[in-house]
Amino acid sequence: MRWGILATGSIANKFALTVCSMDSREASLAAVGSRKMDSAREFAEKYHIPAFYDSYEAMVADPQVEAVYISTPNNMHYENCKMCLNAGKHVLCEKPFTTGVAQAEELYRLAEEKGLFIMEAFWIRFLPQLQHMMGLIAQGVIGEVRHARCEYGFIAQGARKIRKFNSDLGGGALLDIGIYNLGFLHMVMGQAPVSFESNVHMSEYGTDDFSAVSLTYPGGRSAHAVQAIGMDLGRAAAVFGTRGAIWLPDFQMARTMTVTPYGGQPYEVSLPWEINGFEYQIREVDRCVRAGMNTSDILKPADSLTVLRLMDEIRESWGMKFSYET
Repeated sequence: MRWGILATGSIANKFALTVCSMDSREASLAAVGSRKMDSAREFAEKYHIPAFYDSYEAMVADPQVEAVYISTPNNMHYENCKMCLNAGKHVLCEKPFTTGVAQAEELYRLAEEKGLFIMEAFWIRFLPQLQHMMGLIAQGVIGEVRHARCEYGFIAQGARKIRKFNSDLGGGALLDIGIYNLGFLHMVMGQAPVSFESNVHMSEYGTDDFSAVSLTYPGGRSAHAVQAIGMDLGRAAAVFGTRGAIWLPDFQMARTMTVTPYGGQPYEVSLPWEINGFEYQIREVDRCVRAGMNTSDILKPADSLTVLRLMDEIRESWGMKFSYET
């Protein structure tokens, strides 16, 4: 798969580094696009990318590009995805896929109409450790899952802090990192919650910097998520079943976990990455495209839409107003 990259920020650097570390028969870098020629040229030289452009439109028009990785700010994802699909390119778009569920639904329809592949880059879904965890749950190793919890929080300073909270860029802790929490809980629970309660604190920028969300699922199952930008909470998670529990010291960078059977001996499972964790979602795009699929059957549209819809509802409960005009 020959990849083009939209934008040259830190996450784009991680993606480029990953592709450069993979077998060229799996993935290669064909082009990069930025809004500034200097940054595009510097990025291309750093990762030995043959073509670079000072506009996203020019990069997407490059005939050598088969698929595009979109790493632009959250508020640009919808328009950028549309542009790529209309140009005949497969798409892997950073999370959150869009800033509202209606936009995401339109993009999935457009990809199907164009016969192209599209997926949210919710990369942790494909990590070997979390895939193994899901296998243990499916096998009933910890019995029926009754409760799960996770938290994610970090300190942001300077320009990065302002960018993370900028409402014009789709900022706020829930969209930025809460999506990891809610996406993880959706993996575990496998259903949309039937209700939720939340507490939120708004930053001086008018977007959320802290929230705690309690979720209720069919059958009385429950989950709890805490997300914060401004508190160093770490990224711990736990899943509790009727026969045991699974503990993850870092669910977002998952490489180890402890399985604790009730009344039995706890044991650790360690599944390190080959590169940096991004390689698994890149391979998923290649697999699906080769199979002629429009979407992944591991991270299904329904999965991304469920989480986006939930984030919409949570933000609406906080009194936040936003438009889904497409």
